[in-house]
Amino acid sequence: MSPLLSLSAEVAAALDSGQPVVALESTLLAHGLPVPQNLATAQLLEQAVREEGGVPATIAVLHGRLCVGLDDQQLQLLAEGPGILKLSRRDLPYAIASQLNGATTVAATMLIAEQAGIRLFATGGIGGVHRDAEHTFDISADLDELARTSVAVVCAGAKSILDLPKTLEYLETKGVPVVGFGCSNFPAFYSVDSGLSLTIRLDDEDSVAHLLRAKWDLAGTQGFALPGGVLIAAPIPAEHAMPRVDVERAVADALAQASHHGVRGKALTPFLLARLNELTGGASLDANIALLENNARLAARIAVALAAEGSEQKKF
Repeated sequence: MSPLLSLSAEVAAALDSGQPVVALESTLLAHGLPVPQNLATAQLLEQAVREEGGVPATIAVLHGRLCVGLDDQQLQLLAEGPGILKLSRRDLPYAIASQLNGATTVAATMLIAEQAGIRLFATGGIGGVHRDAEHTFDISADLDELARTSVAVVCAGAKSILDLPKTLEYLETKGVPVVGFGCSNFPAFYSVDSGLSLTIRLDDEDSVAHLLRAKWDLAGTQGFALPGGVLIAAPIPAEHAMPRVDVERAVADALAQASHHGVRGKALTPFLLARLNELTGGASLDANIALLENNARLAARIAVALAAEGSEQKKF
């Protein structure tokens, strides 16, 4: 384990005893949701993991340390503090060397979770291939991280602002299994169904745990290198879903505004999410919180199943 890691006492004890632990990202807290919903949502997700039998481990960089498992004061700092950086994989050395505070994206959270020995991670939607990427080459680091880091990510698909067909093609090229949990088509974040079919569908947590165990057993087999993560895509609960046509209309408007104002790079996703919230009268924010909670609960249940499977294997 890296000497740069700081595990909370609860997370360290859970990992030592083989309890199910679920990683949670901090970017949604610092950059993804508005105040005060950001802090309330972070606390909601931690509580959801606990209610399903898991131990939550929200991840961030604080004063240059890779922190796994945050207390209430640290969560509040990320939610309300000034100068909180948005950190992907490439940004970690700078934040560590400069002893800065930063919220971790999907890519950085996966990397730190694997270093800590955490296998399950719940987020909202992964980053992916941006629309017009053939001109901008804007492809999220989340996708390459899924290809190299052995952590399972539970999400509601990729964010609706992205090019979903290209995102799935990229994941296939990188060898990342995409599992539809209770669905045969890829979810579309705010909407239940993107219309894009998946090759793997699993309908219960035990089946997902079996697949994860097989994936990582192969990765650990001498002479058979199969590292990398698994994407577990769970649709937003139907009662909180938004019609795809409404989402597409709002996304097109938000993208046009981003282009007009020259917004790009790290600032693009937060800008688009904020504009979508305005354009949908708050409906997209409500949907986002609902799918985040759903994913946290599912990740915890899968972590519980994976821990139980590990305990059974140790008996033989």
